[in-house]
Amino acid sequence: MNRRAALKVIGSATAAALLEGCARRAAHVVGVSPTPDLTRLSRVDVRPELEIRTVVGLRPFRPSGFVVRGEKLGDKLIVHNYGHGGGGVTLSWGTGELAARIVRDAHLQAATQRVAVLGSGAVGLATARLLQERGYGVTIYAKDLPPNTTSNIAGAQWYPYLVSDSDRRTPEFVQQLVEAARVAHRRFQLMVGDRYGVRWMPNYYAQSEPFDLNGRFGAGNPLREFLVDVIAIEGAANPFPLPYVERAQQMMIEPSVYLPALMNDFFIAGGKIVVQELHSTAEIAAFPESVIMNCTGLGARNLFNDQELTPVKGQLTVLLPQPQVNYAVLFGDDYMFPRRDGILLGGTHERGAWTLDPNLEAKQRVISEHQKFFSGMKV
Repeated sequence: MNRRAALKVIGSATAAALLEGCARRAAHVVGVSPTPDLTRLSRVDVRPELEIRTVVGLRPFRPSGFVVRGEKLGDKLIVHNYGHGGGGVTLSWGTGELAARIVRDAHLQAATQRVAVLGSGAVGLATARLLQERGYGVTIYAKDLPPNTTSNIAGAQWYPYLVSDSDRRTPEFVQQLVEAARVAHRRFQLMVGDRYGVRWMPNYYAQSEPFDLNGRFGAGNPLREFLVDVIAIEGAANPFPLPYVERAQQMMIEPSVYLPALMNDFFIAGGKIVVQELHSTAEIAAFPESVIMNCTGLGARNLFNDQELTPVKGQLTVLLPQPQVNYAVLFGDDYMFPRRDGILLGGTHERGAWTLDPNLEAKQRVISEHQKFFSGMKV
């Protein structure tokens, strides 16, 4: 899958449905870096001998976008919240809020209702916490717990990425996406700091051709409001080996810190966990809880027969930590995210691949392209 195509946002026809809402928001002005400042950016040392691990995860992707809706299963209310593609961590608090509103609108009394949440990844944990904040008792049912969830494999840059195919988006879905992103963006801002492993970081987008006016940085992007302090890096101020560079301030989340912190919050609020693999809705129908939040990700394909769900395999090669690297960069299909637990090198998007085995050919390509990119960087 071509990352640039996947990142291309809604065109003018779809964006027009949000024109009124966009007009109410403050306009963002793209600035230009006034003077060269290369001292902040250190070259990443990319060598195979620095690799500490290569990990694989399967993104739960639906071409038409994620699902947030309620349905009845006998006398139980099932609220679906799954299919986020590469935006699970990013959108977790937003779609969790939308799902919690469905429970609220069912007029269920928190004092007398317990809720089951299926899944303990970022989406399941955020949904569980939002329900606890409303006074519900919550039990999580999950086959795997952190650190063994798909969310633990995420690069976790905050931005809704690969959440649908552009030609399958409807105006209604775009409105839902923007609302979920707005809620989640605000929630993560409140979690910035060491406790949750969330921090603001300059993200550089570099390419060989000018940026598309209908793309990520274009005025027609309904998600444009979530790109903060956008600056074009030009001329001598550009340290990268590609001529067109935009910088934006974005939040980065470290799953190895963030997910345990959420688990701790969940337990402090009285949450319970049952480790259980689910195979059918008949098992769910036997649960004591009257409300079931389905946050099973790719598991919803078999459990709830959603055949639109398909895996998009992602692979990260992690190098030894390099504390001097204090920025993220995305170029072509590839990206580098620095974390305290290592330097993440990514750039694979294999749609329909179910295997969790590393793709060694893809790994070598990613390492080689990062070596070429950073060796050409001016420092």
